[in-house]
Amino acid sequence: MGRIGLQLRATLENITRLRAEGEDFRWYLKLKCGNCGEVSEKWQYLRLMDSAPLKGGRGSATMVQKCKLCSRESSIDILSQTIKPYNTEDSEKFKTIVEFECRGLEPVDFQPQDWNDYDEKTKESVGIYEVTHKFVKC
Repeated sequence: MGRIGLQLRATLENITRLRAEGEDFRWYLKLKCGNCGEVSEKWQYLRLMDSAPLKGGRGSATMVQKCKLCSRESSIDILSQTIKPYNTEDSEKFKTIVEFECRGLEPVDFQPQDWNDYDEKTKESVGIYEVTHKFVKC
């Protein structure tokens, strides 16, 4: 499967930069088994701080799991050096914000959230709206 990038498009209101902060940031995904096509029913999250050993001592990955349907063990890894912020100038355009190394697991859905608030200091509303995404091969 190789590398798959998550592209985000959103409308930013009075926000200059949106980014995944820290090793405990949770990327909520639905994952598909590359062997049988089974898609996870529940949202699963990946964090940089998580690491699981690969079978046979071949290193580690962010997530290693066995498919409930076909029992094949697969993995997915967050490529930390690919995490990029989504900036004001990116507003309303698709931009790759992270890449995953996929070995038998493929992300098929991402759970973003629209967000809005009020900035007391500037007396302006701030928000992230119309969030959409797509996955691309890198």
